[in-house]
Amino acid sequence: MTVIVRDLRADARDDLEGFARVRHLALPYMVLTPESLAHDLAHMHPDAHYRPLVAVADGEVIGTAQVHLSHESTEPGQGNVNVYVHPEHTRRGAGGLLVRAAEEHLAAHGAVKLYAWVLDEPGNRAFAERHGYRSSRSAHFLRLDLADGTLPPLQDPPPGVELRRGSDFSDDPRPLFELDSETTMDEPSDVDTEFTDYEAWLDETWRHPLFSPELTSVALVDGRPAAFSAARTDGATRYGTVMTGTARAHRNRGLAKLAKNDSLHRARAAGFTQAFTGNDTGNEPMLAINKWFGYEVCATEVRYVRELG
Repeated sequence: MTVIVRDLRADARDDLEGFARVRHLALPYMVLTPESLAHDLAHMHPDAHYRPLVAVADGEVIGTAQVHLSHESTEPGQGNVNVYVHPEHTRRGAGGLLVRAAEEHLAAHGAVKLYAWVLDEPGNRAFAERHGYRSSRSAHFLRLDLADGTLPPLQDPPPGVELRRGSDFSDDPRPLFELDSETTMDEPSDVDTEFTDYEAWLDETWRHPLFSPELTSVALVDGRPAAFSAARTDGATRYGTVMTGTARAHRNRGLAKLAKNDSLHRARAAGFTQAFTGNDTGNEPMLAINKWFGYEVCATEVRYVRELG
């Protein structure tokens, strides 16, 4: 049974649905839809050289790879290779073919160091190490049962603090861009990220089909965004917070917890039944906040690195 690797076709619904299906089966802790894939293909910044790949056998998508440069990194030449194979189609060579194609693409566009997220399971880690990758930091996926679980009660904002929805900034999202940029720079990561392109942020974040400005919560201090919890959903039952942070000048006041609690309560009221998030294993303050909400670790992934000669 021959396996071939090729580009994901944005105009082929079977490709988009197959990619999303494999990703959901291999990594059910992240929200992804065919529509979000199509949006990424159409709007990812050209400097990212974004190239999603599929491995196909007998006309069925059995493997995927999301491949791009970290164009927002302060250090050039940082590439990303995230490969996932349908759990029922492993050990058929699809993963190796995807890795090879991804590495060739990134090297051709100047990558000197490649990063890959790998589920913390013996087979997956052995696969990465056979391909020359070494382990680095790790991160947890966390899940919260919104349907049957309990949430901490809603709290009134302290004096001088106001809670708003992300959608309240629809006429001018730039203050949220500035807050997202500042907090992202302080996130634990192997790759420093700096948002400087407002128009790219609008395309890739604000207008993304998974992003929910209605369920995104923002804490304002003196009328300016000071903390936020950004939400994405699949439009059905799954909700995820993809970034929760506080501006440096307002930290240690519980504002991120206040914003996230507001978003979670509104997500549950809107009918979402599962909440997901992710944390670097060394980010103890955010892990403590999520434990307070009732999140439980459901999987761990390890960041692997390979330097190209």
